[in-house]
Amino acid sequence: MLYARISAERIGVLIGPEGTTKERLQHATGTRISVDSASGEVTIDEADAQDPVLALKARDVVQAMARGFSEDRAFRLLDEDAYFEVLDIKDFAHSKNRVAQIRARLIGTRGKTRRLIEELTGVEVSVWGHTVALIGGTFEMAIAREAVFMLLRGSEHKTVYRFLERKRADIKVYQMGF
Repeated sequence: MLYARISAERIGVLIGPEGTTKERLQHATGTRISVDSASGEVTIDEADAQDPVLALKARDVVQAMARGFSEDRAFRLLDEDAYFEVLDIKDFAHSKNRVAQIRARLIGTRGKTRRLIEELTGVEVSVWGHTVALIGGTFEMAIAREAVFMLLRGSEHKTVYRFLERKRADIKVYQMGF
């Protein structure tokens, strides 16, 4: 058994219209998923799963939805070379006010910063609560993570954008080689 927790406001994303999202996840991973709507406790029974890795990926998909990703973005985690990482903004902020400021820096004006990280790296980014979550391939993830760390540590946006522009060529070379 694997366990995850999801907030009440995100349970609907996990279950989906008439249970279709939960059903799709169970079918894709060979797991049985039960959701306690009152507590947000999600239980993933992997007893019938053909591949134990898929059960772990099912938990990652649930956690991704809990961290603000849409169904389609979270299901990207079922790909072989897709990984999930969550960074806690509180680790970089020294006060509650600072968390809100850093969140704003990560999102940018009208979502520009988040969107640029996604476009230039191919990594999905979600800023939810006091976390920033990433979904992507290993090579691209390392670059997106570094850009996020730069922002968390207070680097100027233009410095981060230049870093991402320089790394875009590396990503293209990497993707052509594989």
